[in-house]
Amino acid sequence: MRKSVCLFIVLLGSFWLSAHEFWIEPDKFYYEPAASVQLRFMVGENYQGENWSGNRASVAQLHLYQGDWEDDMTEDLGTHAGDSLEFSLTEAGTAMVILETKNKFIQLEADKFNEYLKEDGLSTAEAFRAANNERDSIGREYYRRSVKTIIQVGDQYSHRCTKKTSLPLDIIPTVNPYQRPEADSAEFTVLFKGKPLANQLVKIWHKTKEGTILQNKTTNEQGRLSFSCQTMGSWMVSSVLMERAVVDSVQWQSYWGSCTWGYNK
Repeated sequence: MRKSVCLFIVLLGSFWLSAHEFWIEPDKFYYEPAASVQLRFMVGENYQGENWSGNRASVAQLHLYQGDWEDDMTEDLGTHAGDSLEFSLTEAGTAMVILETKNKFIQLEADKFNEYLKEDGLSTAEAFRAANNERDSIGREYYRRSVKTIIQVGDQYSHRCTKKTSLPLDIIPTVNPYQRPEADSAEFTVLFKGKPLANQLVKIWHKTKEGTILQNKTTNEQGRLSFSCQTMGSWMVSSVLMERAVVDSVQWQSYWGSCTWGYNK
């Protein structure tokens, strides 16, 4: 497949974890072939945020998919600060961009770490700290991001977005979101390292001109969840998983995942 990819500026780097969600935000979700696609890398709360600063050194992988075609853009990222990625696709079809960051370190005082675990539903880590007399201990953690966005180019559809990727925390739609009937339900599967993640807390965000609505759902034993999804506004499905991983003085490893798509043209 022929394509034209022009890297603009990428803003990637560290941000204090209190901002919580991290996602990829296109300037819109529908494009004509050869039109410019601009993506911003966002961090914030309530599906509102600001650019996440950094550079190529922060990125483990950045890939663009359309149909059976894939482009590894990881090494094309700049080393200076920026705020967006720009490219164009000459052919029609559903496209997907995935981004995984390298590990970053965070340290929080005991009370703040406990509050953070409670707020994000990380009950396994909470229970471990309580059972092992760590609730009064500083929380030291490595974290990484696993995010994707799905956009529609022209009037042809492809289904790569419904397949698993190399992201460690992978949020996957069962059906291409641009081929869903009006006001139908959407179904997603959450994988961790390629395996279904059961009983996992997942957040569903729906942003329109009127504001943002948040739903909390839990995956079933097959790692699946479903929800009502109107074909309007912008959507994000996000989740975070934390596991015990003692490396030197660091006790925890977390993985933050999100998938965005939408219906604004």
